[in-house]
Amino acid sequence: MTQYESARQGTITQEMRFVANREDLELELIRTEVARGRMVIPANQVHLQKKLEPMCIGVAGQCKINANIGNSAVTSKIDEELEKLHTAVHLGADTVMDLSTGGNIDEIRQAIIDASPVPIGTVPIYQLVQIVKDPNDITPRMMLDMVEHQAQQGVDYMTIHAGVLQEYLPITANRVTGIVSRGGSLMGAWMLAHKKQNPWYTHFDELCEIMKAYDVTYSLGDGLRPGSLADANDEAQFAELNTLGELTLKAWEHGCQVMIEGPGHIPMHLVKMNVEKEREVCHEAPFYVLGPLVTDIAPGYDHITSAIGAALAAEAGAAMLCYVTPKEHLGLPNKDDVRQGVIAYKIAAHAGDIARGRKNARRRDDELSKARFEFDWNRQFDLSLDPETARAMHDETLPQEVFKSAKFCSMCGPKFCSMRVTQDIRQMVAAEQGA
Repeated sequence: MTQYESARQGTITQEMRFVANREDLELELIRTEVARGRMVIPANQVHLQKKLEPMCIGVAGQCKINANIGNSAVTSKIDEELEKLHTAVHLGADTVMDLSTGGNIDEIRQAIIDASPVPIGTVPIYQLVQIVKDPNDITPRMMLDMVEHQAQQGVDYMTIHAGVLQEYLPITANRVTGIVSRGGSLMGAWMLAHKKQNPWYTHFDELCEIMKAYDVTYSLGDGLRPGSLADANDEAQFAELNTLGELTLKAWEHGCQVMIEGPGHIPMHLVKMNVEKEREVCHEAPFYVLGPLVTDIAPGYDHITSAIGAALAAEAGAAMLCYVTPKEHLGLPNKDDVRQGVIAYKIAAHAGDIARGRKNARRRDDELSKARFEFDWNRQFDLSLDPETARAMHDETLPQEVFKSAKFCSMCGPKFCSMRVTQDIRQMVAAEQGA
């Protein structure tokens, strides 16, 4: 049975036990959240037999982050993708999506799955497009077969753009940036060429049977997500969301796990509304958002523009944040871009956990603040999200070991450190009170 079916029948799985211990939450809470579809445990049976460590995505648990990696037709090889995977997981990515669109896709994906302790996601249509001469030659049978092929490899969750329907294409005509989802645009072009409905939608029951057989989690894709602030909250975006709500119920009927993908580019004041609307329309299935970017004017810094929106989404109840790197809109991320994207999103997710009052969320912050006031520099580094960078920045100006216990840094120096002065004040006040 799938995790969803087991939970519905009152059965506790090993994966639920692992998640409960990992999240420090009651086991019954995990089971009931999975049973109601508000939490997923992406764990393909094939990947579980390797080195997968089960995790959960749901509003009752900690907010998670995903890192995208993968090659393109222009650049990247297996070793480079494995290096990106290691960087992402080492820095705390909870899941990784392989979005390879270049050569050796099967070989790259298998290497990633074999090496990964975190769930791996894919977008099956990408590989299908890569192996045909013309994307319009793709048939529904080929699409289903590709899903099964990737499930057999051990993919834990898949982005399926089943909500992009024929009737929604005309209402994207006046958009500033049109259809920005690669999977969404490919399905749109296919429907126009064949004058038929989206095969992911018409063959959804067959698709569910494949997903159920391996317990692959649906990540129902937002193929009509806004790619600019000008297109946010438009008719096309919400029409697709309504369809995703319909498909969520159908997937649950088949015993499949489901999460919903979200925008995109959204102004700050509309982020919370988007999270709340998804919860209402999609029956509280976990919301997995890309960013969202809250401004469009900062190419090269979109890990920042999107982390702002991601933090707001996390506070509002998004269950997972898909990172954006500095290379977004500009090129294929390298290892350093992955590092920056993961750190930015770990900050956003953690800020959301604190705001929502999740269990033990602020413990690390308080410990680091205590170490900071006590000038315990090594402890500060150890508690940092990125200890290597924190240590390097400190040592850039004060590298000697003696300065690891000094009561100042190079920002204020020995005479102007407010925390040292505060300690002196406390000693003077204590002395006066004692006298």
